[in-house]
Amino acid sequence: MSSITLIGTGNMARTIGKLAVAGGNTVEVMGRDQSKAGDLAKTLGGGTTTGKWGAVPAGDIVITALLYAGVVPVVTEYGDALAGKVIVDISNPFNATFDGLAHSEETSVAQEVAKVAPAGASVVKGFNTIFSSVLEKGRPDVFIAGDSAQAKAGVAAFIESLGLRPLDAGGLKMAHWLEGMGLVTVGLAGNGVGHWDFALGVNEFTG
Repeated sequence: MSSITLIGTGNMARTIGKLAVAGGNTVEVMGRDQSKAGDLAKTLGGGTTTGKWGAVPAGDIVITALLYAGVVPVVTEYGDALAGKVIVDISNPFNATFDGLAHSEETSVAQEVAKVAPAGASVVKGFNTIFSSVLEKGRPDVFIAGDSAQAKAGVAAFIESLGLRPLDAGGLKMAHWLEGMGLVTVGLAGNGVGHWDFALGVNEFTG
């Protein structure tokens, strides 16, 4: 099983943490508000611990369960505390009208994280195409992207421990397109599908 640290105390941190504990993983929670982090750790149970903000995370896999605008600043703030860690960015940088990405260039939050991450850290994009309610109730596919095969293998094993299927979309440049898939998911929820209880996935056909 994996050892993970959740940086953040919101819905996705709670949902991923709950699945992680159920899957037998070791979980640590970090939050700027230590009381909120402690409350979440207590809610998750299963021996979940609370780490001090900015300290070296206990987990080998560090999931930044934060709003997109906070991810790069927080990774910068943690600095060398993240050396050697696998950083998983799950954010979606949507614009104010939810019909485009907040960054105008062909980049991604994950790619920007890689620019400020310390030596030895690896960055993987994942979980961003899934609504927290679906992650909590369903078994959606989890798309991931990253440049380190070893880091992706570790994240894939973690995803499998949650009872979910990891699907590797390629290198970290593909994180831009995964963010686009997140945007498409929101568009479908508001239009063609008309509700939030679905997820994008892959159906394989043979013959």
